[in-house]
Amino acid sequence: MNLKTALDNFRAEFLEKFPAEKAAIMQQATDALAEKFPTRQPIQAGDQAPDFTLTNAVGETVRLGDRLSQGAVILTFYRGGWCPYCNLELRAYQQVLPKIRELGASLIAISPQTPDASLTTVEKNNLEFDVLSDVGSQVAQAYGIAFELPDDLRQLYTELGHSLPENNGTEDWQLPVPATFVIVPDGQVVLAHVDVDYRQRLEPADAIAALLQMSQKVVV
Repeated sequence: MNLKTALDNFRAEFLEKFPAEKAAIMQQATDALAEKFPTRQPIQAGDQAPDFTLTNAVGETVRLGDRLSQGAVILTFYRGGWCPYCNLELRAYQQVLPKIRELGASLIAISPQTPDASLTTVEKNNLEFDVLSDVGSQVAQAYGIAFELPDDLRQLYTELGHSLPENNGTEDWQLPVPATFVIVPDGQVVLAHVDVDYRQRLEPADAIAALLQMSQKVVV
């Protein structure tokens, strides 16, 4: 089963059980973000990826530049371990991690969660790649994908037990738009996938295809 099928199946099951009026609040927020987001300038293919240093789930510092010195990097931003769509995506990447490493690349996942919350995400999903904490969303801002949740969505998330200040250790209500970037060792982005609809994610196979294409160019 590919990631899209897994996401679509979960969405269908979720909507069968979730109150329609609350689902409407989520959809309205997504639609409003879709209207505003085209004015942003997120990192795109051909851009240089902003470097960063963040802490992983066990307190170690990880620098993008250091990972790039060892090979290409798949960098994916997710909302948090409380988001079932994100967990499906992270598990999908875990399944293809051997192939990513076979190609000499590494995988980094970033959310605004605290390191403790990230550790819970790692343990729950049995992840074996770097899961980093972008507390304050500074890296997401540098990549042009951070946004503030509207008031009605803040209230709904709090009711659902997903208060972002509690999960992220800050006072803000910022999240990253889910995004995935494939970055080659010189820091150039060769693939950028940014979608304001959090229920849509890049297929890991497409990220791997970008790695394969890059490796073929190097050989030639």
